[in-house]
Amino acid sequence: MSTPGPDESRVLATMHCRANAPKLEGAELATLISHLPGWIHVEIRIEKTFRFADYYRTMAFVNAVASIAHREDHHPDLTVHYDRCVVAWSTHSAGGVTLNDGICAAKTDDAAAA
Repeated sequence: MSTPGPDESRVLATMHCRANAPKLEGAELATLISHLPGWIHVEIRIEKTFRFADYYRTMAFVNAVASIAHREDHHPDLTVHYDRCVVAWSTHSAGGVTLNDGICAAKTDDAAAA
């Protein structure tokens, strides 16, 4: 499975996770990240910090991310604070970042914008 072309995160957000996605490296990983504004590659994951006005809005976002994780059967690491949440996507079975992580990151961006 290769990364989407120049249609950016809109294409990613319409896709769904697939089992046994291969780990992305090099140019494929760089292309994926270039389509996900604000996301950074850190070790074996991609992550982004989302900021909110208060705890209530932070928790609403956390619940939206939980819904994404449930629908896609792909689960992030979350670090929750009063006014922010750090979301980290990684595919542990692949040992790094896969297209599934990019798909879920794009869906996470959509949840934050809603």
